[in-house]
Amino acid sequence: MQSMPHVSVLATGGTIASSENDRGASVASRGAGDLLDGDAVGEASVASRDVMRLGSYLLGHRELRLICEAVAGELADGGVDGVVVTHGTDTMEETAYLLDLIHASSKPVVLTGAQRPADHACPDGPGNLQEAIAAAASPLARGKGTMISFAGNIYAARGTRKAHTVAPSPFQTMGGGPIGQVVDGQARFLSVPIRPKALALPPPAFDTTRVDIITVHPGSDDALARAAVEAGAHGIIIAGSGVGNGNSSILAWTEEAVQAGITVGLSTRVPEGPVVPFYGNGGGADLVRAGALPLGSLPIFQARMLLALLLSQGQTPNPEMLAVYV
Repeated sequence: MQSMPHVSVLATGGTIASSENDRGASVASRGAGDLLDGDAVGEASVASRDVMRLGSYLLGHRELRLICEAVAGELADGGVDGVVVTHGTDTMEETAYLLDLIHASSKPVVLTGAQRPADHACPDGPGNLQEAIAAAASPLARGKGTMISFAGNIYAARGTRKAHTVAPSPFQTMGGGPIGQVVDGQARFLSVPIRPKALALPPPAFDTTRVDIITVHPGSDDALARAAVEAGAHGIIIAGSGVGNGNSSILAWTEEAVQAGITVGLSTRVPEGPVVPFYGNGGGADLVRAGALPLGSLPIFQARMLLALLLSQGQTPNPEMLAVYV
């Protein structure tokens, strides 16, 4: 008789673990043991442990590195068939993408969380967690990398972002939809994400690798970009207008920054669509000529993760290197 698949649940905090404190504010206070009832869920055996208890709005690079190391440790265990990470929705898109960048195993990694706290009259966390475990336990999930399971849908990590602050199903994949669903406790998949070769785990240098984002808007100049470099930024991403445009001030700063060895990425503040270096006069074509690296259709906060990981590993991002990711 075939044994049940074994899923490891790593708890990091978030709304799924939150309850109201004595000031009436919701804080992450419940541990992994509070999230699970028993050692089996559906058709999987489950073990759980706490990695941290934080709202995801409090996570820094060090915490993300620790989550990566915890997940890698579970994947290396021959008795583990899949991993679930409970996590706040605020920055789940960053953690999911970072985990996918370093994910070399065929075993699935699934992130989930909640939009309503654990002490809500109708919490959504328990249902989301059960569905995430079902996804991680499914043999059909193997080879699909890191995913987000939420409100019945399964999303590939790359390109998925939180698109609504309070909706029960807040995630959306840019340029596509879910790659699968959980129906009656069974995971069903519609497509397979295309994923590049995995990168190495974040090194300790990742903790202090600073990549900042500046946004182009009417009247914007280079003041914030210069302040970021002064504060120690190793890289800057320009959230350009339209297809990735700046202005004369941003262009002059880009030329100077690239000459000084600062990595400059070019993204867009528009929710959907790729960067297209087309316009002059400080537009995207001029910025790319000055050395800015176009970041394609990769969501800007995931692009920040990619540059931070590469820079922390001592790599110098270039268009050829980035092409397989963006």
